[in-house]
Amino acid sequence: MLSLPPFQKEHSERQNTDCVLSAIWSCFFLFPFLQHWLFRGVSCVINAGWLCGSRSLVIRCYCRRHRSAEPQLLIQPSGSSQASRMKEEKASRQTFLNLFCILGLLLLLKTASCSPLPRGKDPRAPSLPFGLYKGHTCVGCVLVVSVIEQLAQWHNSTVKAAVERLCDYIPEKLQGFCYVLAELYGPHIAELIDKEMNADVVCHSLRLCKQDPGQPLCHLYSPPKVGLSVAIRKAKRIMKTSKDLKSFMGFSSVCAFPLLANLCEKIKFVLRNKLPFEDFDGDKFSTFPTLRGYHWRGRDCNDKNTTVYPGRRPDNWDAKSDSNCNGIWGVDPKDGIPYEEKFCKGADSRGVVLLGDSAGAHFHIPPEWMTVTQMSAKSFANLPMAFSDEFDWPQFSEITGFLNSTIGGWTDSLYLRLRKRNRCNHRDLQNISQNGGSSGNLLSLIKSLARNQLLDNPAIVIYATIGNDVCNGERDTLAHMTTPKEMLSNVVQALRYLDSRLPNGSHVILTGLVDGRFLWDNLHDRYHPLGQLNKDVTYSQVYSFLDCLQVSPCSGWLTPNETLRNLTSERALQLSNVLKEIARSEKFANFDIFYMDFPLRQTAEEWRKMGGEPWQLIEPVDGFHPSQIAAALGTGITWQKALHEWPQVLGKENPFNDQIEAIFKDQGGH
Repeated sequence: MLSLPPFQKEHSERQNTDCVLSAIWSCFFLFPFLQHWLFRGVSCVINAGWLCGSRSLVIRCYCRRHRSAEPQLLIQPSGSSQASRMKEEKASRQTFLNLFCILGLLLLLKTASCSPLPRGKDPRAPSLPFGLYKGHTCVGCVLVVSVIEQLAQWHNSTVKAAVERLCDYIPEKLQGFCYVLAELYGPHIAELIDKEMNADVVCHSLRLCKQDPGQPLCHLYSPPKVGLSVAIRKAKRIMKTSKDLKSFMGFSSVCAFPLLANLCEKIKFVLRNKLPFEDFDGDKFSTFPTLRGYHWRGRDCNDKNTTVYPGRRPDNWDAKSDSNCNGIWGVDPKDGIPYEEKFCKGADSRGVVLLGDSAGAHFHIPPEWMTVTQMSAKSFANLPMAFSDEFDWPQFSEITGFLNSTIGGWTDSLYLRLRKRNRCNHRDLQNISQNGGSSGNLLSLIKSLARNQLLDNPAIVIYATIGNDVCNGERDTLAHMTTPKEMLSNVVQALRYLDSRLPNGSHVILTGLVDGRFLWDNLHDRYHPLGQLNKDVTYSQVYSFLDCLQVSPCSGWLTPNETLRNLTSERALQLSNVLKEIARSEKFANFDIFYMDFPLRQTAEEWRKMGGEPWQLIEPVDGFHPSQIAAALGTGITWQKALHEWPQVLGKENPFNDQIEAIFKDQGGH
């Protein structure tokens, strides 16, 4: 049971705000979101009433370890009498502030997960970066304020009605969080919108966007006629009247709350190690889908037995139980031969492992989240899942995808093709990728690989860090790119580690870096989803805004500077040539090694033949990652290359596939 500090009946103004915020975060967000992962066996029941007084709030959060146990009251801060409350209109106008916090939290958690992983002798990492003065928080603020404004415009409604509509769209488990935070801090933000101040002005006045010394004011939209600086000063004068808001902006870190410090540390630890949150037996496989669960690795079929997991060689031919989770077990009553022995012996069973970056993890933000003409409650239904998967969708990805896509396009993956070729490969997949992955930080990430040289089947490992060795958000981006010498050292170290972990007979395919000039060439003058309603935000503007904040996914390619784009591609080619030389010259005991170029050109040509346009191969919100269509088309190109040039990598086709399907159907699913 999480122990919480007692609340006093009387607080100073700042103490009361601390108390309320702690309660909000615990009851309305952290408990319902993390109860299954942080407090196994604990269930929470939330009963909350949000009242319109300045600090009148009733929040009750009950937790119980077992369903039969009596609930225990953990939090119950309460304010003054309910007699005098503010008007309903004021309450509803305030509800959208939670969106700042939600989107800011998601983006900042993503930032934490993108940071390099700690190594053995590294000092203890700092707490999760929840500070308000982060570039991602500015981006989140501008996006949410823009959506509010556009919802009011599209539905010809007041800001109040637009806020209510957006709060109703988000999943029910987050709505309480939405209304309470908005009740505390929303009216002044709504006032700025009513005064026709754009999203840039609002977010700078709230100090969620901050101007660094000697740097320009970052903005997404064209500046107001009076000038951006003048508009911000005017808005800040309005903000000075808000004691609550000043108190809120004084929090440098949500994780500074004593109530939340331990939770933040646990979140940080799990995200950085890229291991499943819920893994009872510690075999690195899970029965839970998100938070590095079976969306990322084949689903465990017995999370109480560390010797049972996807990818292992069968124990006693799985005559009595399924030890490798491929759904094939038991004995054929006709001849007494175990099915695993009959169908999988000598079948060249193998798994697939991806060592990659956000492209391999399949980073995606649904465009419906910021396209008001398409927005509905259905649009945000996947928000909790997306958050807990770090905005990645590995279950639909090019290498390890296994579910039908719900984000457009279709799913085709190397794993699905290997499974179709040999159904004994069922569930043998691992997506060991991270947002921000590069040849350098993969040296830590690779340690989360789950493969036993003595007990497990061989694996096909795809090494694909296709951009982050040349991509960064630094102002002097060229100086921060990986050098060919560093690339050689990083990749050889990773391969030596793999040689000490992979079973004999494995294969490694090194994938070259992408030529990212494709991004600017095909997107810069198109309208971003946020700019489609009013035709006022192009990708060029988005790229410049992100670059100004130093949160650009790639300053070298997402820039109007053609010389810089060419230099970035030149460095990418140099690093690809390093990979190519490694594949040609290096030898390892337990696997052979191959190289292939990233198939962007072939993918674009294939898509044109199908009647598509190049820009559709790029993620519409971030304007940087391969889309679902690009991922599916890339699979086919990779498969055909391997089939014709390295057929030994894929293994032989299993002649018993039809019999396996007839007896075991979907083999327990995924």
